[in-house]
Amino acid sequence: MNIDYTLIVLGEPYSTFSEIIGKYFKNKKKFKNKVVLIGDADLLEKQINKLNLSFNLNKINNLKYSKRNVVNIINIKFKNRKVFSNITKKSSDYIEQCFKKSLELAENNKKRVVLINGPISKETFLKKKYLGITEYLSNKTKSKNEVMLIYNKNLSVSPITTHIPIKYVSKKVTKKKIINNIYKNNIFFNKVLKKKVKFAILGLNPHCETTDKFSEENKIIKPAIQFLTKKGVNIDGPFSADTFFLKKNVKKYDVVVGMYHDQVLTPIKTLFKFEAINVTLGLPFIRISPDHGPNSKMLGKGISDPSSFFYAMNFINKLSK
Repeated sequence: MNIDYTLIVLGEPYSTFSEIIGKYFKNKKKFKNKVVLIGDADLLEKQINKLNLSFNLNKINNLKYSKRNVVNIINIKFKNRKVFSNITKKSSDYIEQCFKKSLELAENNKKRVVLINGPISKETFLKKKYLGITEYLSNKTKSKNEVMLIYNKNLSVSPITTHIPIKYVSKKVTKKKIINNIYKNNIFFNKVLKKKVKFAILGLNPHCETTDKFSEENKIIKPAIQFLTKKGVNIDGPFSADTFFLKKNVKKYDVVVGMYHDQVLTPIKTLFKFEAINVTLGLPFIRISPDHGPNSKMLGKGISDPSSFFYAMNFINKLSK
């Protein structure tokens, strides 16, 4: 891929993300594309200085002034800031401005950018209007049928439903959604990662069985598998989720598609911890979210694990020519 820019939205100003990126950029001096942060430059400098993680920032107001092998930043001021503080609703407008700027830059540069977003507080920023940042970005870019992929080079997972209460899952699982998920994943792996993949798909019910008259496995999941198989997709299933993630099974497959969020995210995070990243498929650009929450309780303590951000940046470098 011809990626020119890695855009990084700093997200919640009172999160451990400044520490996490500080641990990366203090030691990394060369990048395959131009790195551009979007957020409050003065606040970031004060936070990383407090943590002894300072690195040089090239302050710019336009991508054309960005430089390679330095950390560029487009300054979005956060009013009434402190170096470290508790998360409040006061940061919402600032975060909105950061995302607005990043989406403007992404729109103007189309497929030449990768967008990384730092953590946000769903309670204070999304305000129950959106289920998550995946859905927020989908709405802002007028995208439809976006797909969540949790990527690790050894095994990736993708849920059919994302941030919804478990009681609604069965109503949201459809043949159409399963086919859309597999198609988008197949295109991403084939065209972007240049890799042919083998899919495994899990059932919804325990042991893929139900005492109910309607079986999602028989009426929805199996017909979707049959349709995809006829289209040339390499896919097996449905498998019972409780025993699927044994070593002898997972090494046979590249992507495991589950019916709901925790069905596949819990095992992938158990297997790979922070060496996994959230990739949103179906947006006009590649969006990556490292597996770091705001974690305000650890703010300013210098003990956060930056592994997922390192994994995200290494992934982007491999994508770049």
